[in-house]
Amino acid sequence: MERRQFLQRTTVAAGGLLLMKDLFANTKGKVYGHNGMQYSLDTSWSHADPQRFPVNDCHEMVQDRKGRILLLTNETHNNVLIYTTKGKLLDSWGHDFPGAHGLTLHDENGTEFLYITDTVKHQVYKATLDGRILLTIDAPFEAGIYKKAEEFVPTETTIDENGDIFIADGYGAQYIMQYDSAGKLKKYFGGRGEGDKHFDNAHGICFDRRGGRKDLLITDRTRNCFKRFSTDGELLELIRLPGACVCRPVIHGDHLYAAVLRSPDLNAVGTGFVTILDKDNKVVSNIGGSEPQYSDGQLQPMRQTDKIFVHPHDVCVDRDDNLYVAQWSSGKVYPYKLKKV
Repeated sequence: MERRQFLQRTTVAAGGLLLMKDLFANTKGKVYGHNGMQYSLDTSWSHADPQRFPVNDCHEMVQDRKGRILLLTNETHNNVLIYTTKGKLLDSWGHDFPGAHGLTLHDENGTEFLYITDTVKHQVYKATLDGRILLTIDAPFEAGIYKKAEEFVPTETTIDENGDIFIADGYGAQYIMQYDSAGKLKKYFGGRGEGDKHFDNAHGICFDRRGGRKDLLITDRTRNCFKRFSTDGELLELIRLPGACVCRPVIHGDHLYAAVLRSPDLNAVGTGFVTILDKDNKVVSNIGGSEPQYSDGQLQPMRQTDKIFVHPHDVCVDRDDNLYVAQWSSGKVYPYKLKKV
């Protein structure tokens, strides 16, 4: 689904749903999750002053080698907020990303860089951690699949060891594009269409190196699944997640984490939760969601059970296995922290 269509279908009534005080009145002291992957919830983790450091949609978060948590928001007053793990705001930068959406951290020969996608400007950027832009990638007209820049709406990136940049055009034409480190297009695959090799909402992408492999995990959000591809674009596996409109896949250790924006489909407002899969890609825990159940080896449909999130959009896992959850269209709330128990 294109972002414009998605936004047109999103109607959040004033009042009711986004009265956050009432929504989270009964979360204190509770534990959420299943099967040893359980967490307590802190909805007041961020100590930032919302008057000085506002957020709009909190889209994605990463942790750098210094242990800092970097948050990307499409609020151009301060697109990037930098925190300690205790929620103290250390720094902020960025005024030029009205469609700030995807945030990827990559270590390049001992130096960390950020990759940012902007769905409004139809561009992808490589930047230093303090905001200096080093590379800009525009719509790849040379591929012959785009007639105008607005058709290219990148949502996520993942970076190979050699610096190759894989871009998911998750709100656009649904292609996965591979660039070299200098921003030259090498190849592409996927695209919008029916069939497992194609996508309807290729919202997220990451490398999965668990078990010694190196494959691409790509979201197909409206179809409730992740798809595993080789870097050459060969479909290897479908990871079906019935009832879960998942955002980007996040690998940490042996586990795969993902925010579930809505359940069971994108028409269901305010129904998000967080899902966690093990090394075999079996769901072991849902935070704010139903306990995972398998019947004859098939995962049964999942759903929200605890209204602790509205529209979770990303999960960041820190070095202590705590989680930070950024939310889209949820009353301009700062991220929440989930402490492992």
